[in-house]
Amino acid sequence: MTAAKEPILRDVAAMASVSIKTASRVLNDDPSVAPKTRENVRAAMLELGYRPDPAARSLRVGRDLSVGVVVEDIGDVFVASLVARIEARLSDAGYQVLITSSHRDPIRERAIVQDLQQRRCAGVIVMPSTETSLVGLRLGTMPVVFVDRVGEFPGSRSVVSDDFALARLGTQHLIDHGHQRIAILSDSQKVPTTRDRHLGFRSAMADAGHDVDRALVRDECLDESFVRNAVSELFALQTPPTALIATNTRLSLGAVPALHLVRRTETALLAFGDFPMAESLTPAVTVIDHSPHRLGQIAADTLLERLRGDGSHMETDPIVVPADLIARGSGELPPCTTADNKRVAVPVDTA
Repeated sequence: MTAAKEPILRDVAAMASVSIKTASRVLNDDPSVAPKTRENVRAAMLELGYRPDPAARSLRVGRDLSVGVVVEDIGDVFVASLVARIEARLSDAGYQVLITSSHRDPIRERAIVQDLQQRRCAGVIVMPSTETSLVGLRLGTMPVVFVDRVGEFPGSRSVVSDDFALARLGTQHLIDHGHQRIAILSDSQKVPTTRDRHLGFRSAMADAGHDVDRALVRDECLDESFVRNAVSELFALQTPPTALIATNTRLSLGAVPALHLVRRTETALLAFGDFPMAESLTPAVTVIDHSPHRLGQIAADTLLERLRGDGSHMETDPIVVPADLIARGSGELPPCTTADNKRVAVPVDTA
């Protein structure tokens, strides 16, 4: 029995009633193709089971059809969502995605990016460990897009949230609900996003005329166990906080059970980054929704734009992705009204 013939681009073009050139433009994600035509060609590819030859395409464009994505830790909840969106978007455009963690090591990060360039990757998306971590690397014409943090590299573009403004917004929200003793949980302030969130927090507190008690600043929380210890220490203070800000999703996931452990579920909580079950808790968690999906989508689209262009007249100003404050209840709780701030909440029944 003769094996079925592998479909070629000519077969796709015939089924979609377009020219081979048009089918090729769809394959290469050319933005000038009409949406309906693009839809028809992709439907034909799917129906025929057409698979482009990566080697042949690489020879045509002079580079491999793979893209590198370098993040700090693929195991982080926020990062995993970010990468999933980047991978989906680039895969739709015909690229293979190579994902690597730098573990916040600038030397490792530089080595990874240089290796991706030597492998002839078409481009790279990087969550930089520092703003200047790639400065001085020789990457030829390989486009670089930074995500979640501003990076510095000739011709690059950064896709970020306004961490200072968002932290200021969240802190002001708690102040507007009567809070003065606000604790902040974060990882190291050496991380640019974390540093900006601390600055936004301090700015809002200063404008409201409130001092920042250093005892309420816990800025070396690496994971949930650190959060648990930090929260325990905060509520052992003579004057505990009445509100708490968790500056990333990983710490938010640790803060919720930690507040239950110390029986302080009446404490106002504001979390950076939405997370599963945040709406279902009692009270539901108020969040700054700087969506990893939105950041990932825009970062991938920015890289694709550069891959389609000739490298000239490309914008380099950072793209600031808007985010929202979603008030759900926990960030709107009032301060404790007892004189010694010792009110104990009834534990949530999980049975």
